[in-house]
Amino acid sequence: MNENNEIITMEDEKVSSMLQKMRKSSRWLSGFLESYRPPLDGEVYLTDKEVADLLRVSRRTLQEYRNERLLPYIILGGKALYPESGLREVLEANYRKPFR
Repeated sequence: MNENNEIITMEDEKVSSMLQKMRKSSRWLSGFLESYRPPLDGEVYLTDKEVADLLRVSRRTLQEYRNERLLPYIILGGKALYPESGLREVLEANYRKPFR
């Protein structure tokens, strides 16, 4: 193997390594952007799907909770959004310790 082939092989390895690092960074960034929730005036809002998953109820049940004014929410762009701090307050206010 001559010196030019060795240089090309070393460059190919460097490029391959760099591409692999870029792919890994891209996957991390994509995951971060999917889960990133910028706060709105310091408050983080959750979608109805996220709240339904957290509370383990259906989205229809969340609609009933909204109708009965049991959970705090806002409507933005036709979507219901729930303030994370408001949900925490409701859960803490209604927490009951189990009997022993």
